[in-house]
Amino acid sequence: MPQLIINADDFGQAPGICRAIAELHDAGALTSATLMAGGVAFDEAVSIAKQRPNLGIGCHIVLLDGQPMLSPGEVASLLGPDGRSFRPTLGSFVWALAAGKVREEEIEREAATQIRRLQDAGITVTHVDTHKHTHMFPSVLRPVLAAAKACGVHRVRNSFEQPWSLQASQADALRELEVRGLRARFLSRFRRQAQQNHVFAPDGCIGVAATGRVNAPMIEAWMKAMPSGVWEIACHPGYRDSVLASQRTRLQASREEELRGLLAILPRIQTLRPDIELTHFGNIAVR
Repeated sequence: MPQLIINADDFGQAPGICRAIAELHDAGALTSATLMAGGVAFDEAVSIAKQRPNLGIGCHIVLLDGQPMLSPGEVASLLGPDGRSFRPTLGSFVWALAAGKVREEEIEREAATQIRRLQDAGITVTHVDTHKHTHMFPSVLRPVLAAAKACGVHRVRNSFEQPWSLQASQADALRELEVRGLRARFLSRFRRQAQQNHVFAPDGCIGVAATGRVNAPMIEAWMKAMPSGVWEIACHPGYRDSVLASQRTRLQASREEELRGLLAILPRIQTLRPDIELTHFGNIAVR
């Protein structure tokens, strides 16, 4: 029997994202969300989460394109040119990793601080993932897992997408090549590090290559193609309010299309695939 986690990223980034996550969970179309500790709508997200005890809440650890929780002097190797904010793009972050400019101990301290902000607000953190999947890289995964374990969290997203969902996503050739290349290079190390740290990770993540293009037919194709195992759909639903529109993110109008697609398809999941069990990270036993 396949088990499926449906997780909305960027919880707390904007009020419109919070409202969409609440509506989706209430409609039975969302089981999990990952909350940004530094999101401008953090308090609203915490309130929504506490009113919905069946919604699993993870920490969406931000190491780029945002503001650190710690002071600039404590995370200097993670900062961009302004010396106050994280590096603005995934490309600049990966370049710094490759050049050895990012200190793992600073990632660990910042990640732990973000997790603890959720816990201090009364949230039981079910798992961790990272903004733009930066923990696919071993030098990020190591300190992220260390921070999670120090905070009592023993579940992590497996951001590597499998061929069956790539095919159903009909990703463009370049994006598919990138996703396949990352999986070939880093998946075995990800699994080894997770096992060594006794941390649970699903069998794969659905929708990584389709970020910004997810729609109802695509979600239905995923449902029909899903094999046995534990899988996670990583989605980015939301309403494009003035707060989101003011932020530098390419995921704007696409969030409402994802919202409509999830509302259209996932409440019918028992008709499409009665063998699929919907769950969240906190319901999966860790051995």
